[in-house]
Amino acid sequence: MYRIAYCSPLNPVASGISDYSEELLPYLGQYVEIDLFVERGITPSNANLRRILPVLPLGSLPARHGQQPYAAVIYHMGNSPVHSAIYEMLARVPGVVVLHDWVLHHFKLGYLAAHHALRSYQAELHERYGAAGRRAAERMLRGQLTDAVFGMPLNDDVLNRALGLIGHSRFLVERARAVRPELPMALVPMGVPLPPGLDPLAARAMLGLGPGPIWASFGHVNPYKRVEPALQAFRQLRTVYPHAQYLLVGSVSPHYDLDSIIKQMGLIGSVTVTGYVPPEVFNSYVAAADLCLNLRYPTAGETSASLLRLLAAGRPTLVSATDAFLELPDAVCPKVDVDRSEQALIYHYAHLLHTTPALATALSENARAFVAHEHTLARTAEGYIRFLAQLYGWRLPEPTRPPLWEVIPEPFYSATTRGPGHLTATIASSSATIEAVTSGVGKALAELGITADDDLALRDVAAIVTGLLT
Repeated sequence: MYRIAYCSPLNPVASGISDYSEELLPYLGQYVEIDLFVERGITPSNANLRRILPVLPLGSLPARHGQQPYAAVIYHMGNSPVHSAIYEMLARVPGVVVLHDWVLHHFKLGYLAAHHALRSYQAELHERYGAAGRRAAERMLRGQLTDAVFGMPLNDDVLNRALGLIGHSRFLVERARAVRPELPMALVPMGVPLPPGLDPLAARAMLGLGPGPIWASFGHVNPYKRVEPALQAFRQLRTVYPHAQYLLVGSVSPHYDLDSIIKQMGLIGSVTVTGYVPPEVFNSYVAAADLCLNLRYPTAGETSASLLRLLAAGRPTLVSATDAFLELPDAVCPKVDVDRSEQALIYHYAHLLHTTPALATALSENARAFVAHEHTLARTAEGYIRFLAQLYGWRLPEPTRPPLWEVIPEPFYSATTRGPGHLTATIASSSATIEAVTSGVGKALAELGITADDDLALRDVAAIVTGLLT
């Protein structure tokens, strides 16, 4: 059986890719032997994973690969600081990159800041994107978000180091092919577990929710999640359904004044911002929702695991008509244009679903069936193996055993929905990361001749690069 090296964040590292890997690995292990490589000091919290698979420090990969070469080396890369060690190792030991985000700009900014190399950041943006890149760099270094950076992915060095590329959307693969047409690539669907059904009425009763229409948005709330047009549409809906409720379930960016927005719209009392809730309560919110909104623009070119989990739970869901979301069938989730019609489309889609129960039921059934057929973990593992066999010249392996452990399906979960012990660890880890990045940014800015007297929001810069796009 072929042996591969698998390099990825794993829980308790707060990343959706940690969840992704822990769900995929049992199925990938049906075909190949796997050595897991994680950043030094990380002990995976998944007991099954620790018991069944070797877990090794990432720094030992070059020596192990040199002594007894692996049949393949896989790196998971995303737009988050948790990928720094993986990014460095890719430069030392080439391998296949699973690229989770087309845009790596925020990762790159944080990485260069931590290494006191912001001059390189400025120079790269200016060299690649001219005056627009220079202006974007100036704004980002002052902690001022700019949508322009979503068009400046800063992923060239990752693509150039890769021996092959796996992407989860045509959007990402086509853009990568335009940059490196000679690089072997594969489009592999992202797999998620199919959860058991939940009783909406029981969930509402447990949560103390009324009988009116319930909207819900899940996950970290930030300026790119289109909350304001959604709230405007919801305010319009309440003229027809006065008892309608909107649930925002998950953490809120400290740099996004959501409470003021809700107050200005006169929606206090009809909009609930839950913050962190434990998994069983979170899952009940998913079950209770009549309509889920998974909107975002601009995007980093990601495939949304959170969306797939909502669809797997059979929830009628609206998505933004942009990037990889456009690849989803209209019969699975309606799409909302990100132009002046956005608010009106949200309202009219919602009104139609609330007044046509048969349509909502059909959408729910289509969503669950779509994930059950197109986005299974078994299909994802098979896609990996087919690509690796083609790239490395293997005889195509067949699965020789059942999944290495049982993946317990849940309707929806992410870094914001784990248990209290995990939450404490995540907060501590995030705080340490922010402090480290803030310190690095401060030193790097000083080297550029910029001081605190310039009224720079250093903590804002740290926030940008430590999870704003989560």
